[in-house]
Amino acid sequence: MSGPIPVFDLDGTLLDSDTALMRPFLQLGVPRSEITFGHPIEIECTRLGIRLDDYLSIYDISAAQPFPGVDQLLGSLSRWGICSNKHRTSGTAELERLGWHPEVATFSDDYGGGAKHLGPVLDALDVAGSEIVFVGDTEHDRHCAEKVAAGFGYAGWNPRVSSLAVDGVRVFSTPGEILDLIGHR
Repeated sequence: MSGPIPVFDLDGTLLDSDTALMRPFLQLGVPRSEITFGHPIEIECTRLGIRLDDYLSIYDISAAQPFPGVDQLLGSLSRWGICSNKHRTSGTAELERLGWHPEVATFSDDYGGGAKHLGPVLDALDVAGSEIVFVGDTEHDRHCAEKVAAGFGYAGWNPRVSSLAVDGVRVFSTPGEILDLIGHR
């Protein structure tokens, strides 16, 4: 591999997970209009008045499925990582279920329940920000990349990404385009 090491957000980027993430909130009585995406689950639960343990106890780790082309992409990579606001309990269970083995996977509890950032991923990979490309589906993901001078691209295969202002920001239409970027095909 000659290009940057890809690091991915998990929910909304590799996994089509919006419905799976909303379902526990809805079951716990939260109106759909109150639910937003891209936040650490601990913060979202607090904001919505839900106990994290209650949310995690009914979250279905089998509900979120990979977006088309993601399995093929990940199977082609020798080095890659995850940087997610998902709780480690559900995040690692989903990685195991899918047979995905990133070199590093960081989750919200790795940040003390705060918002994710790429520092721990860079440390684990032993690289500088300029040596990765972070792929995500939110403005927060883009800001994470900017803070460490990493490349960034939106996961354009997620329909929700089309609503983001993407002036001058790379949008990957398919997961396979990442292989082109890193010089892997």
